[in-house]
Amino acid sequence: MTGAQRADVPSAAGSRRADWLTRLRLGSGIVLFVYQATHLVNHALGLISLAAMEAGREFFLVVWRNPAATVLLYGSLALHAGLVLYTLYRRRTLRLPRAEALQIIGGLAIPPLFVVHAVPNRLAHELFGITDTYGYVIVATWLQTPLFGVLMVLLLVIAWMHGCLGVHYWLKIKPWYPPWAPLLGGLAVLWPAAALAGYVAGAREVAIRIDDPAWAEELFAAMTLPAQAEAAAAIYGVIERTEYAMAALLALILALRWIRVVIEQRRQLVTIRYPSGQRVAVQPGMTVLEASRSAGIPHASVCGGRGRCSTCRVRVGSGGEHLPPASEDELRVLQRVGAAANVRLACQIRPQRDLAVTPLLAPTAQPHDARARPAHVSGSEREIAILFADMRAFTAFSEHRLPYDVVFVLNQYFRAMGRPIEDAGGHLDKFIGDGVMALFGIERGVAQGCRDALTAAREMARAINELNATLKDDLPAPLRIGIGIHTGAVIVGEMGYARASSITAIGDAVNTASRLESANKEFHSQLVVSAEVAARAGVDLGAFPQHDIAIRGRSEPMQVYVIEDASGLPEIAARAAA
Repeated sequence: MTGAQRADVPSAAGSRRADWLTRLRLGSGIVLFVYQATHLVNHALGLISLAAMEAGREFFLVVWRNPAATVLLYGSLALHAGLVLYTLYRRRTLRLPRAEALQIIGGLAIPPLFVVHAVPNRLAHELFGITDTYGYVIVATWLQTPLFGVLMVLLLVIAWMHGCLGVHYWLKIKPWYPPWAPLLGGLAVLWPAAALAGYVAGAREVAIRIDDPAWAEELFAAMTLPAQAEAAAAIYGVIERTEYAMAALLALILALRWIRVVIEQRRQLVTIRYPSGQRVAVQPGMTVLEASRSAGIPHASVCGGRGRCSTCRVRVGSGGEHLPPASEDELRVLQRVGAAANVRLACQIRPQRDLAVTPLLAPTAQPHDARARPAHVSGSEREIAILFADMRAFTAFSEHRLPYDVVFVLNQYFRAMGRPIEDAGGHLDKFIGDGVMALFGIERGVAQGCRDALTAAREMARAINELNATLKDDLPAPLRIGIGIHTGAVIVGEMGYARASSITAIGDAVNTASRLESANKEFHSQLVVSAEVAARAGVDLGAFPQHDIAIRGRSEPMQVYVIEDASGLPEIAARAAA
């Protein structure tokens, strides 16, 4: 094992450690989010009455103030806060998208704000036996110390936003999430709004009823208040010491991060090369995604660099042999999208040597790009059948027509051609002017694809006859079409840019199918089919004229069948498939 390889081994172990830390952060975050959601429901009961809030509090305490739940809750809080600090230390750059930056800031702000909320309630209850009813809390935070009330509202907003962002990043790549996102987004706004409104309603009720001496005496008696000065001094002391400790811990993390940066700057830099010719020199240990961000290079990352979505994936070139192997979690994500062996997640690889990368998705990638996709979408070589169809003399037809009439006829024509193709199991690749391109057999195999293409041609011919009958009063002459079908090996995949992307095919067989369609002009026919299509379909087209024609780009003539009227094709595809 070389020295360079030995240097990479800890990185592999680090990837496995990061996998576990990601799971722990997600699990602890879910616990905290569920706690907050149930707590907000309790607040919202104030919209009914103070008594409803107190009744809800009894159930809430049964769930969350037992020993097991206490360990789970406060353990999750400490773990989640610690992981936020660790994430801050581990990041090589603080240049982040706005949502990710807000999430980290929220994670850092929650612990001190939580102390302000938890200590006066839980600690006062545990150390001094104070019964922290809603009446007690409202008197303390609404009437006596309004500043604490403001801090509690601030905690609610920050913690809820942090939790919602975390849940959003977690769920956004799930296939079922997008349709539900608007509803969940509405709930994310209404949930804390109802809690705040309930708390204000409860506070107003307390403010009115506190003037009743009997009610106030009963309220304070239920609290079992000890000497208030002693309790207040102890509680404020705990809050102050805890906040100082948190500030010191944050300062320590930032100092350690600065020391690490200084040390790494003395090491030899790693150069990451991009297809555009850009080169980014970074410290060893920085992820490729962080390198892109630090240099201002747009790089897709739907999940925020958490290794879940795969949208940051890159094809690694020279230097890839020095990367440590992918962790189990990274492998699982890559296998989900059918990635090739030389594809890695940019958020997970930390090159120790110079590396060439090619981002595979546009920076505008959306959550649906992270889902598992058929192999042919990513790009594969397949044998399929290709069909081209074109309307004859359309230019002459449109010359003396109003634009509205041309668009109307074209849409009727495209509908008439598209339905038979889809009904036969074909994939409508594109409409080109007044022409149509369709692919058959992408998933069902080339033999079935050839049979499906012949079926589609027959039904397209019948559909054009029906369309001519329907539009006979609007057309100076019947519409005529020419169809060409060929089969062969092509490259199939999603190609294009942004919204202009679609599944298409490229290769010699595509060009040949297009030229067969043009050959209809020479033969004054409706359909020209290569003999190879008939052979692959397992059907006999011997009843139709056979010709050998020259195809540009091919050294040998091609044997084809020329069919004057494709609607007269027998039900050969159905019989062959049976």
